[in-house]
Amino acid sequence: MSMRRKLLLLLVGAPLALVLLLQAWYLLHICWWVKYNPTSTAFMRYQLEKLQEKNPGAKLQHQWVPYNRISVHLKRAIIAAEDANFADHDGVDWQALQKAYEKNAKKGKVVSGGSTITQQLAKNLFLSGQRSYLRKAQEMAITFMLEMVMDKQRIFEIYLNVIELGTGVFGAEAGAQRYFSVPASALGPQEAARLAVMLPNPRYFGRHMDSGY
Repeated sequence: MSMRRKLLLLLVGAPLALVLLLQAWYLLHICWWVKYNPTSTAFMRYQLEKLQEKNPGAKLQHQWVPYNRISVHLKRAIIAAEDANFADHDGVDWQALQKAYEKNAKKGKVVSGGSTITQQLAKNLFLSGQRSYLRKAQEMAITFMLEMVMDKQRIFEIYLNVIELGTGVFGAEAGAQRYFSVPASALGPQEAARLAVMLPNPRYFGRHMDSGY
């Protein structure tokens, strides 16, 4: 084999090997989380770093609770607000993506993402908030891993426990305690709806709970 061919194989093979190792790392974490709860996510750690830049003693409000200790009203409200076809799609709602594309094209800017609950979880667990085609491709790959390894209830349970519900507030339990002084299991329909509609911009609505929106 010529030196030129060896160099070409190295230039192509080394990055490919790194990509495959990264995917294996993601998959191993997802397999672990089928039975064991994640203690934090990439997004939670990023937000904590930002808070500690201003206040070194800052901590996140977060408490894991099992699926059956989260109000059914909150589950229904979030499905209705974020991903009505969650139970039926394979991780990506292609129809919603098409509608989002058409809406964004009409407005001339990104006003709708069309991301499913599984896609949002993939991003929150592992990725940065930066937008790029490469990051979106990785998000899709992780989304399909989640759907392949976990059942829908486990995906939703993790999502409910790591969603952002205000500055430094993560998960249904912390959100319920922060805004209504009740556990997540005690949220009624109105309280659940108010939390669900915060999700597109939780840090803003966390400061404006009386917003007309």
